[in-house]
Amino acid sequence: MPKPKLVSETAEWKRLEKHSDFIKTTHLRDLLKDKRRCDSMYAMHDGVYLDYSRQRATLETMDLLLDLAHKQNLEGKIQGMISGEKINFTEKRAVLHTALRGKRDQIGSIFVDDVDVMKEVHDVLDQIKYFTDSVRSGDIRGYTGKRLRNIISVGIGGSYLGPEFLHECLKTESEGINSSLGYTLRFLSNVDPVDVERACADLDPEETLIVVVSKTFTTAETMLNARTMRQWLWDFMGDDVEVVKKHVVAVASISSIEKVEAFGIDTKDYFFRFWDWVGGRYSVCSAVGGIPISLLYGFDLFEKILQGANSIDEHFINTPFRNNIPVIMGLLGVWNMSFLGYKARTTLPYSEALLKLPAHIQQLDMESNGKKATSNGLYVDYPVGEIDFGEPGTNGQHSFFQLLHMGQTVPCEFIGFVQSQHDLCIDGESLSSHDELMANFFAQPDALANGKTEEEVIAEGNEESLVIHKTFEGNRPSLSLLSPKLTAYSTGQLLALYEHRTAVQGFIWDINSFDQWGVELGKKLACDVKDHLIDARLTGREIDTGNPATSRILNYYIQNSRQTPPCEELWDRNPLTSVTRKTHKEHYPPSKHDLKGHEGKFF
Repeated sequence: MPKPKLVSETAEWKRLEKHSDFIKTTHLRDLLKDKRRCDSMYAMHDGVYLDYSRQRATLETMDLLLDLAHKQNLEGKIQGMISGEKINFTEKRAVLHTALRGKRDQIGSIFVDDVDVMKEVHDVLDQIKYFTDSVRSGDIRGYTGKRLRNIISVGIGGSYLGPEFLHECLKTESEGINSSLGYTLRFLSNVDPVDVERACADLDPEETLIVVVSKTFTTAETMLNARTMRQWLWDFMGDDVEVVKKHVVAVASISSIEKVEAFGIDTKDYFFRFWDWVGGRYSVCSAVGGIPISLLYGFDLFEKILQGANSIDEHFINTPFRNNIPVIMGLLGVWNMSFLGYKARTTLPYSEALLKLPAHIQQLDMESNGKKATSNGLYVDYPVGEIDFGEPGTNGQHSFFQLLHMGQTVPCEFIGFVQSQHDLCIDGESLSSHDELMANFFAQPDALANGKTEEEVIAEGNEESLVIHKTFEGNRPSLSLLSPKLTAYSTGQLLALYEHRTAVQGFIWDINSFDQWGVELGKKLACDVKDHLIDARLTGREIDTGNPATSRILNYYIQNSRQTPPCEELWDRNPLTSVTRKTHKEHYPPSKHDLKGHEGKFF
């Protein structure tokens, strides 16, 4: 059996390294004068227009990258992913987020461990539709008979970032505005009690449905917040088990059903399953996003998101790589990171409704490709895993664009729309507000690419001492994505584009984009710290962790928070309702309850 090799040892990689030496001698100012090159560096699909002519690349670069994709069996890896092969090799799991938006006529085409994946998906979609339609119609009501008008979605990481991204997109979308009238959706992710206060503020618990999203139903932050929300409901409506059954929904894996039931949730009608073959950051098209989004906006709008994502899935699977938008984006990501040495990348949506997209991409990409080892257990000796960040334009221009133009080089991804969700045209203005926004969208890539020469600065009459400060070197790569309008459908397209771009980079680098072992160590150490805090609170003993630096800061924390009463006293003070009582003035919760952890009546 041949010894495993790194991709960096292949002839295709070596040719790209040599080619990068040539590219580093070129300037985008000159490359953009080549009409044939510019006319070749774009791709289109179903209204999505990608222009990558402002990348530090030539047509030869793209040929060499496609050679590398062939060498790394990119086509075979994509087919393996969509057909249910267990390509998540460290957890021995399939990776089938594409199935979440597959069509009903695909039932019977994909099996994992002898289970019909597409039948499972559509069974759950039917369940989501029935439940959310019933809540919105008033057929399903709360414990006291009131209609459920408020939704608090409790989750963290992929259980929160993707759904909130969708929510922000739909909030100002024309159909979304109309369908969400009379309803409220909030997200509770942070274990910080301030997040609880913000999530609960002004909401009537009798009209509130809690959606707990946790694949294993053991995620520490999510489950503490879930218990907090359960207590909030009990404090206002009493500790009847039916309160939980009528007001709490679970989205979790089928293997977690016993934990869901132990929490008090109705596992027949209020439990929505997803599967081990869906990773958290790829799960937004499952019940993870389907329940909160359909409760607020209706299932029909969520279905349009799925249709948009499926459109990109089909494009990704069937289009030759040279014209394949997510493949091109992924190959350019590898090129910029591994060959040109750019360690960061920024996402710049010129749409305020996409304000949560950069955060979603941060997790999607950095948790997926922030790895150090290949499928053969070898340490990578080439750069992988960019630092991703971003901000909607034009806010970003007044935040970090100074660095983009004059500091370190950061490849940029501009996202814009031909039409605004809501355009404005003010009397006396020659351009609409959307045209004003898009003028910046079109200008910034050219400014980054071309820069401003010393001669141009001098010709403007600037003092000699200022010339160096006003000169822009340019040669800073970017790409532009342009779509017709931000709708539920185009939101699904964007979602799938970035999922597939991330997977392409991982496939080329030969890493596992579908596990996340890096988050485990910190969680384990947090459990150890909690044990030290409990001991210090109960006994007054000084903490000794074996690490003097950690011991010192923990003891400082304990010594300066001595005024914080123990949990037993906080229970008697009923702090959850004292925090939220003022935000819903019509309710007068009991001054005391008899629920104290596992000693409570429910258990």
